[in-house]
Amino acid sequence: MTEMDVKQTMETLGKQAKAAARILATASAEAKTTALLAAADALWANREEIIAANEKDLAFGRDKGLTDAMMDRLMLDETRIQGMVDGLKAIAGQKDPVGDVIAEWDRPNGLHIKRVRTPLGVIGVIYESRPNVTADAGALCLKAGNAVILRGGSESFHSSGAIHACLVEGLKAAGLPEDAIQRVPTRDRAAVSEMLQMTDYIDVIVPRGGKGLVGLVQREARVPVFAHLEGIVHVFVDASADPEKAMNVVLNAKTRRTGICGAAECLLIHKDIAETLGRDLIAALREKGIEVRGDEAVMALVDSVTPATSEDWGREYLDSIIAAKVVADIDEAIEHIQTYSSSHTDCIISEDDASVQKFFTHLDSAILMHNSSTQFADGGEFGMGAEIGIATGKMHARGPVGAEQLTSFKYLVSSDGATRA
Repeated sequence: MTEMDVKQTMETLGKQAKAAARILATASAEAKTTALLAAADALWANREEIIAANEKDLAFGRDKGLTDAMMDRLMLDETRIQGMVDGLKAIAGQKDPVGDVIAEWDRPNGLHIKRVRTPLGVIGVIYESRPNVTADAGALCLKAGNAVILRGGSESFHSSGAIHACLVEGLKAAGLPEDAIQRVPTRDRAAVSEMLQMTDYIDVIVPRGGKGLVGLVQREARVPVFAHLEGIVHVFVDASADPEKAMNVVLNAKTRRTGICGAAECLLIHKDIAETLGRDLIAALREKGIEVRGDEAVMALVDSVTPATSEDWGREYLDSIIAAKVVADIDEAIEHIQTYSSSHTDCIISEDDASVQKFFTHLDSAILMHNSSTQFADGGEFGMGAEIGIATGKMHARGPVGAEQLTSFKYLVSSDGATRA
């Protein structure tokens, strides 16, 4: 492959993985278990093909002058394939970590707060000669609801390909996206360098190998990025919103302090209430001195609205300005937030439990709120004493990394219309 071909290939893998990760994030435990057990069956059923592929890798290793120890790590036989089968079944039998409630508490300020496990998103795994890592890494990432891009060592290219095909069979059997577990289809080292820069698509890189590989990743990786990024905070007012709660929460979320990272920067209004509650909200914001930059539907509600440009979506103003848009339904609201959010804090104002659950499930911002001012996005308000920032990145686990360690967490925050004094 040329350098351009590698770049395009990796970008395609990244886009596909990101799309698959959104589906996996809400996949049932049963579907993931089905995929893992079917993959285990496929490994055993295709053991002769896997061993034949491994013979090609062993021949490549001998020509390359690999040491006996490296050749042993590379070699697969029925016993080792049985070990991979047993490993997949063991992972399938573990408790699904996604959705686990890590902690739950109430606050004097009226907030009920839950911290729950959530997938990291897309994981890039870079490893050396051992082809069984293909099965282990693919299975662990899937169990934790993550999409994964696997880049095995050049020595195990054929073996890893045969094992990967079995994992894909498992995904097909469970009706899960085949792009949930992808493999880099080239030995070209440029693919590794490209992976380490793919901050738009990969949330965490996991290197598995010797000091040379790990050192390379540590020196060159831009993934993950541990950072407090912008607070592009959205508030979605659902059709079922209580007007009084909505008015109090929206005004507090925007006007209490416009220059903090928890200040609302974009208001999304369900079309069914646009000409009633929506108009009242826009008018109230204008009365408070907030410049509203709206789409055509919002401009039709109140004369003093400024036309929004494409730059207004996904913008942190930290000022007396808010973007506003009328959306057809909760699905459009979620899609807008997924497109423009900085994964800081997003809020739904609704009296419909199903809508709230959908919002909490399909969005993965660090803090998700229900009927609560986003100005509560603060460690002190959560009972943590203080904070140094709201981390919008996703930190990798320390120590042994199993399925549980391949998760992050998010806060689900509810109240009965609480506003911050």
